[in-house]
Amino acid sequence: MVNHFLHISDYSKEELLGMLHLAKEIKAKFHGKESYKPFKDRSLAMIFAKPSARTRISFETGFTWMGGHALFLGPNDIGVGKREAIKDISRVVSRYNDMIMARLFDHEHMIELAKYADSPVVNGLTDYNHPCQIMADILTVWEHRGHLDDLKITYMGDGNNIVHSWLQLASKFPMHFVCCGPEGFEPDETTVKMVEDSGISTFELSHNPKSAVNGTDVIYTDVWASMGQKDEVEAREKLFADFQVNEKLMDSTGKETLFMHCLPAERGREVTDGVMEADYSIVFDEAENRMHAQNAIMVSLIEN
Repeated sequence: MVNHFLHISDYSKEELLGMLHLAKEIKAKFHGKESYKPFKDRSLAMIFAKPSARTRISFETGFTWMGGHALFLGPNDIGVGKREAIKDISRVVSRYNDMIMARLFDHEHMIELAKYADSPVVNGLTDYNHPCQIMADILTVWEHRGHLDDLKITYMGDGNNIVHSWLQLASKFPMHFVCCGPEGFEPDETTVKMVEDSGISTFELSHNPKSAVNGTDVIYTDVWASMGQKDEVEAREKLFADFQVNEKLMDSTGKETLFMHCLPAERGREVTDGVMEADYSIVFDEAENRMHAQNAIMVSLIEN
């Protein structure tokens, strides 16, 4: 059976912690300029239906640093779900490459890609979830707090793919997760139920920014209109205006709160420039950790 990394909920807490510990070890090797080549003479096919600077840079740099060759395949190279059947793409690409990373729109396309692949598939993002990002996020929180006890995360904005992966993590790691945004933009109910069924975390849906951030360890946000929603920018800007993360909101939590954003950020919209540049902003540590977390995920898939 081929191992894939499609959803955080596919793994146990112990397995996820193992990946995070490995990420710390790999990060230390990277900064120590140590030679670490677990992917010598191996190749990674990177399929992008959705473009992304950070995803390409982090996967390509990481896989190359670990001794392998990363091949970029953009929307014009492979028309996922358009020009060719996904199961055909999967069979062909996995015969050429030792691993596949895909960044797609439709989550069902990711599931089908993995179903027919003979090589491990890593989910680089779909409209439903973003598991690599959240592994980087929790690694960053761990580094800055020194522990993951009594964790409260408050997400400000749309109940999107970032929220879904945080909820899946909350079904494995104890925390209080709050999703705060305007009515009509709630996360997927089935994923919320995953947290409730786990019995180890609590979920709170809020429409009140002030109460939502009270006592929170982390305030997290994302763009109000993601790729594929840009025709909704003006309407969303009005609906989400009260949920902007600004200095006043950060100062109102009653404790030392960290700020996180998965990037790219639209400064002046979902977050102010001042918050992005503040000492409590760990956005760029978070961005760096994308590579280290992903490296650990890929090494774990090859070794298991």
